[in-house]
Amino acid sequence: MLERESHEYEKAILVGVVTQQQTEEKLKEYLDELEFLAYTAGATVHKRFSQKMQKPNPKTFVGSGKMEDIKAYVDSHNIGTVIFDDELSPAQQKNIEKILETKIIDRTYLILDIFAQRAQTSYARTQVELAQYEYLLPRLVGLWTHLERQKGGIGMRGPGETEIETDRRIVRDRISLLKKKLLTIDKQMATQRGNRGKMVRVALVGYTNVGKSTLMNVISKSEVFAENKLFATLDTTVRKVVVKNLPFLLTDTVGFIRKLPTQLVESFKSTLDEVRESDLLLHVVDIAHGSFEDHIASVNKILDEIDAVDKPTIMVFNKIDQYVPEDYDPEDLLEERTSAHYTLEEWKKTWMAKMGENVVFISAIEKDNIEAFKKKVYDQVREIHVKRFPYNAFLFPDWEEFVTEEE
Repeated sequence: MLERESHEYEKAILVGVVTQQQTEEKLKEYLDELEFLAYTAGATVHKRFSQKMQKPNPKTFVGSGKMEDIKAYVDSHNIGTVIFDDELSPAQQKNIEKILETKIIDRTYLILDIFAQRAQTSYARTQVELAQYEYLLPRLVGLWTHLERQKGGIGMRGPGETEIETDRRIVRDRISLLKKKLLTIDKQMATQRGNRGKMVRVALVGYTNVGKSTLMNVISKSEVFAENKLFATLDTTVRKVVVKNLPFLLTDTVGFIRKLPTQLVESFKSTLDEVRESDLLLHVVDIAHGSFEDHIASVNKILDEIDAVDKPTIMVFNKIDQYVPEDYDPEDLLEERTSAHYTLEEWKKTWMAKMGENVVFISAIEKDNIEAFKKKVYDQVREIHVKRFPYNAFLFPDWEEFVTEEE
């Protein structure tokens, strides 16, 4: 568990279920991620509760016996927040609140709450507020009485603090107003993107906390906020970058996550336009994470939803310095999806290296193999630029010519 002094942070417990669609191993992964989300939001997780069920109980998510166990623990340990790993229906939330008599948060609203903390610009705050209101609208009756009883903390940021007396009509009006505001900003941002000229546009994409911002700092020599927390970057950052003598625009975007709330995907569609309209994607993967294959699949799923999955892509396997190898037979060519390598040559023998020509293994924080990464980016950006402006080809020689000149 992530260690925090409990008097500084909210005391929370996690609740999840093992079902036919979600194995015990998969639930552990999700609860690990949920604990990191809770830590990011400002909570200390004291215990996890799980139950094997065919499907979640439609009334209380878990069974009555398990709910009694949770109630006993909440009361005896003065737990202020109970966090459920899946999105609760309005009825489930209302029923659980009556039983536990404490703050109930599901994964969806926990993510929305973190976004509310992280949003810096007016645009991002508007997007998050819209997503929060759309989530809250069907939950108004139960939530307002609940909020009157519990003040502040996780899940209480944004509209919850100032709109306790709000009814559905006012919330719908607010949603309508926010959508109009976003449309206006979207037009302004589309104009800004159009005014950037014909420079090649490259976008960093990937699961949250894989090191995109750190990599941007390395390649652009800028100071983009980077932190070992989920969703450290929320506001899109665009930098002009020059590799050798080739300029292009590099965009750092919000990280993706499994079970990403649909409200956020919708409200952040315009932010994701930076990805949709880019010429090249740098798909950054945390190779040290045990579930990095799931992360790749989750990112590709969202890219598919925004019609960006077929863009030219460089797979950037990051954090090779943090990778903990398993015991393995050095005679084995390691062609299967196993992981037990630590040198670059050994990485190149793995199935990841066989995903195509545009694969590179790096450590952004230690700057390992960064030159190889820059070469991949240079080659791809040059190819796109020369196709667009054939008469500029002589300005940007092959990477090898630069190396020869430097020697």
